[in-house]
Amino acid sequence: MNRKTVFVCLLAVGLQAMAQTPVYLDESKPVEQRIEDALKRMTLPEKIAVIHAQSKFSSAGVKRLGFPDFWTDDGPHGVRPDVLWDEWEQAGQTNDSCVAFPALTCLAATWNPEMSALYGHALGEEALYRGKDMILGPGVNIYRTPLGGRNFEYMGEDPYLASRMVVPYIQQMQKLGVASCVKHYCLNNDEEYRHQVNVIVSDRALHEIYLPAFHAAITEAGAWAIMGAYNLYKNEHNCHNSITLNKILKKDWKFDGVVVSDWGGAHETDQAVKNGLDMEFGSWTNGLTEGASNAYESYHLAKPYERAIQEGRYTTAELDDKVRRVLRLFYRTTMNRQRPYGFLCSESHYETARRVAGEGIVLLQNQGGLLPIRSDAKRILVVGENAIKMMTVGGGSSSLKAQHEISPLDGLRQRLGNQVQVDYARGYVGDATGSYNGVTTGQNLNDNRSADQLIAEAVEKAAGADYVILFGGLNKSDYQDCEGHDRKNMDLPYEQDRLVEALAAATKRLVYVNISGNAVTMPWKSKVPAIVQGWFIGSEAGHALAAVLTGDVNPSGKLPFTWPASLQDVGAHALDTYPGTWRADKKVIDEEYKEGIYVGYRWVDKQKTRPTFAFGHGLSYTTFKIANLRADRTQMTSDGQITFTVNVTNTGSCDGAEVVQLYVSDLKSSVDRPLKELKAFQKVHLRAGESKDVALTIDKRALSFWDETTSDWKAEPGQFQALVGNASDNLPCKIKFTLQ
Repeated sequence: MNRKTVFVCLLAVGLQAMAQTPVYLDESKPVEQRIEDALKRMTLPEKIAVIHAQSKFSSAGVKRLGFPDFWTDDGPHGVRPDVLWDEWEQAGQTNDSCVAFPALTCLAATWNPEMSALYGHALGEEALYRGKDMILGPGVNIYRTPLGGRNFEYMGEDPYLASRMVVPYIQQMQKLGVASCVKHYCLNNDEEYRHQVNVIVSDRALHEIYLPAFHAAITEAGAWAIMGAYNLYKNEHNCHNSITLNKILKKDWKFDGVVVSDWGGAHETDQAVKNGLDMEFGSWTNGLTEGASNAYESYHLAKPYERAIQEGRYTTAELDDKVRRVLRLFYRTTMNRQRPYGFLCSESHYETARRVAGEGIVLLQNQGGLLPIRSDAKRILVVGENAIKMMTVGGGSSSLKAQHEISPLDGLRQRLGNQVQVDYARGYVGDATGSYNGVTTGQNLNDNRSADQLIAEAVEKAAGADYVILFGGLNKSDYQDCEGHDRKNMDLPYEQDRLVEALAAATKRLVYVNISGNAVTMPWKSKVPAIVQGWFIGSEAGHALAAVLTGDVNPSGKLPFTWPASLQDVGAHALDTYPGTWRADKKVIDEEYKEGIYVGYRWVDKQKTRPTFAFGHGLSYTTFKIANLRADRTQMTSDGQITFTVNVTNTGSCDGAEVVQLYVSDLKSSVDRPLKELKAFQKVHLRAGESKDVALTIDKRALSFWDETTSDWKAEPGQFQALVGNASDNLPCKIKFTLQ
């Protein structure tokens, strides 16, 4: 073989090796420059590959350029167990258990952004350990109706509260190099027919009620991703919507991240290309024949898009914008060389779960100081399926495979030890199953006794008990608190009302603990001395509930939504707008939000109704006095602020925490405005007898409304009033001020 032949052979081998070796980009360059460099190097098939899924929860990287595959997973309460590549069934791994953190309704009920920061950090560490680059959460859709099946995944009815609570969660998670994908943008306020609901809502209600938490997530927290919702707005699906995505999100809010479709939320290639969708994921396939396997190349942003470009129907302008955003996401996550190692099921994560639960559990009623449980109690009867049923499995995409879950019954028994006899009676049978997508609880909750027999047993055992504690409420079964369906009514299921009435007649020492993410009717409220809202609180449920019931933790949670007495006390139902009207010509359900801005306590104030429990309500084992409200000035300039200071004193005999809430009322306006709106709050911890001043600052934005004539925020000069207290129906301190 001569030298020329050898050279040609070596050159061919070298070229082949170069084609197979990743081309790593210059890491000394600024990220945006590296993004443009990578974009220029990418082929059309490589560009198409990164903007759609390649499996249930992953999308392709660019191996030739050194970009690894991108892995996401469901949240927002814990890292979901891994599923098979193209199936929803679990992969059967033994190292994908997690800490189940409290549901976001509980996090919002803490009214404490510090708890949100701890939550985001702990969840981010678990995601890192599991090799996840993006968590699908948190959720910040508004609690519009107590029938909403997914309300437990969200942060309540008030846009200001949700805004303050979502920001630290995102910031702390993303500091670890794990992207937060905020969902479901937007107007995803009920689950039934969620793929067909076309929301009709005023611009004012959209901007004042339904968008602020998303706006805070993008402009303050800097979320790297956002998930489009299943429903429609102005007859366009929200996973590719020209108004919500192109105009509001990307133009007005300057969002530089990635818009991800909800799984199966993309419906048409042209809309997906032009109307703001950047990455398409799917449940089976994206609107193709359900059940088709490994159809990822058939997605709207896959081969159909690639062929359309090759045929000249599109330029690469839209494609390059999508790819830039995806590459930016890569550099923030998979290409972030500073990402730390994660931790899974660490002691600190369980401590975070306990702390969030402890601060979020709400003491709704405590007549005669029945709680906390007295130290001299000898016998306690625990009643109810929810005292023993695992709640981390089920509920839809937030279903988890928890490393452990402490039941309320076990939590009380562990806390009270041998000195207190803790008996149990089933009381009612709800959902005896315990599985979701292959994850099973391992519990056998079957019980063939009739409701009469179960109630009779509970009443018999209640005789002579120092306390009877009934754990009831909802669960994560279909038509309860569960993705995919709304509740059919607001009543307690499984004949629980009969059980409560019977126990209330048998004992004056009844404690009812409601496990749910939604309000329920309580026709027996006046007969039950103590009522506790226990939420879905995950791995440490039993420990956290026992700590509150025994007084180890003084409850300080506040309701993040109004607890109506009936559906007719809710605007969406009183005006007969839910669930909407079927429109055969478009195959959609038009749901008009006729109540507009009057959601939750705003509707209560307008209609002068009395809820079962008010927004912001929550009791303590101690008492507080809020007094001496003053302002640092009486007039606010258009670019200024006013700081209101109030004195808070713990007037009881034990340490505790109070949430000081500030609402603002516009005393004279050119448009219809709510009686008051939450604009500031702060949680303050006080020892028994201690007193502190709490300062709350607002600016002109707190006085503004969305002006539909100018499509912008507007604050009118004039007189306003600040109202301060500890619940929306208990605001004893008032002071007037003016906006110049």
